[in-house]
Amino acid sequence: MSRSRRFLDACESSRGDGIHHIDQRGDGGTRCLDHEISQLTNIRSNPHNGMQQLLPRKARGPVSPVKMLAAREGNYTGRGRFSSSDCCHLLNRYLPTNGPSVVDQMRSCAYVSQFSADGSLFVAGFQESHIRIYNVDQGWKIQKDIRAKSLRWTITDTSLSPDQRFLVYSSISPIVHIVDVGSGMKQSVANVTEIHEGLEFSSLTDDYDDYTFGIFSVKFSTDGRELVAGSSDNSIYVYDLEARRLSLQIPAHTSDVNAVCFADETGHLIYSGSDDSLCKVWDRRCFGTRGQAAGILIGHLEGITSIDTRGDGRYLISNGKDQAIKLWDIRKMSSNINYSPRPRSYDWDYRWMDYPEHVRNKRNPHDLSLATYKGHSVLRTLIRCYFSPAHSTGQKFIYTGSSDSSVYIYDVVSGAQVAKLDYHQEPVRDCNWHPYYPMLVSSAWDGIIANWEFPGPGTSPLPVKPRARRWRRF
Repeated sequence: MSRSRRFLDACESSRGDGIHHIDQRGDGGTRCLDHEISQLTNIRSNPHNGMQQLLPRKARGPVSPVKMLAAREGNYTGRGRFSSSDCCHLLNRYLPTNGPSVVDQMRSCAYVSQFSADGSLFVAGFQESHIRIYNVDQGWKIQKDIRAKSLRWTITDTSLSPDQRFLVYSSISPIVHIVDVGSGMKQSVANVTEIHEGLEFSSLTDDYDDYTFGIFSVKFSTDGRELVAGSSDNSIYVYDLEARRLSLQIPAHTSDVNAVCFADETGHLIYSGSDDSLCKVWDRRCFGTRGQAAGILIGHLEGITSIDTRGDGRYLISNGKDQAIKLWDIRKMSSNINYSPRPRSYDWDYRWMDYPEHVRNKRNPHDLSLATYKGHSVLRTLIRCYFSPAHSTGQKFIYTGSSDSSVYIYDVVSGAQVAKLDYHQEPVRDCNWHPYYPMLVSSAWDGIIANWEFPGPGTSPLPVKPRARRWRRF
């Protein structure tokens, strides 16, 4: 068992499903929504009712660690120990905002950040065909240094298998490569020191120099038997790893599919987000007869760069080029699968233009989202967003990279911006929160992998910021 997993072993494993919701509006105000997600979030992240006996009746707010320890010793909960929600309530007071310390720095843009499921490994993907896997428990020692094969422009995504034995990586090509992480070879050069098997997602392409499309997002299923991928040919692909063949291809959207994921551990539901500004829900159990999406989620005004599931088959978040994150409940999705967003009346390209001021506070009249979170910037690249970890925070927060070189953390319930992490000099495309520790790692186009922690390095000064450098734009 890893040191990461043992960190919270004293916590009770059982917990309730909980959520709470708020809308963060562009005018600076917040509007609370009465929705099930608020109750679910509170159940996961608030202390036991017995703890509240230590507070005055009119007092509201978090219970201090000292009072929670006193309540545990006095057996106020009747259990003699902290529950999982008590642990989350304690850890939510100690956000990973101190530092950062520099884990690594490369000469090319960092595109991908990902912790393993138990937090013992960390994967970073860079533009110049480089992927590094670090052993977190051994002081960020490089465990595997991978040189990718058949790279076009950059590493677009990586995904670790649930058992941490294999890593897949994608580029702007229809070939996803798989690497054996568990091998004893530290230096993994494609087809030189190790075989990087190519998984063909296009039966129409036999020549590596004649790619028909690229893959922007790839994810393992929770059982590790399948991959789901989103591509630039507007499609979703499901690949069967045991049979080594495509099991499903869906012409899903009218533009690039920038993000895909399985909704929960069953693998029946798939979420997708596209440059057509729509999120869609796909139910594989009935896709064979219907041949279409189970429903669509309308609300974004521009293309979607990232999605993340809460893991319960109900809720997800999406990051959009309209400079907003939206929270969704798929039970509110529209069955009008033929809905087509209106084309914009202005000329704008997020890769090199600022978002027009006159549409910043504009709202989609058909918006089905539960909440909108604004403050960060989604420009130049496909900025990613996530729910905070369930085990240590109760998924109380949403966090995202930003093209203004920062990381933003929002409260799911109140919609408030609770933290902004400033250090990088270029867009932060990806960031990832450790599943157990108060630790967050950001990766940016300045090539720096930065580690934010609590308590952090104490009173030691921050590293000197590197000078900004010019980068090629896709």
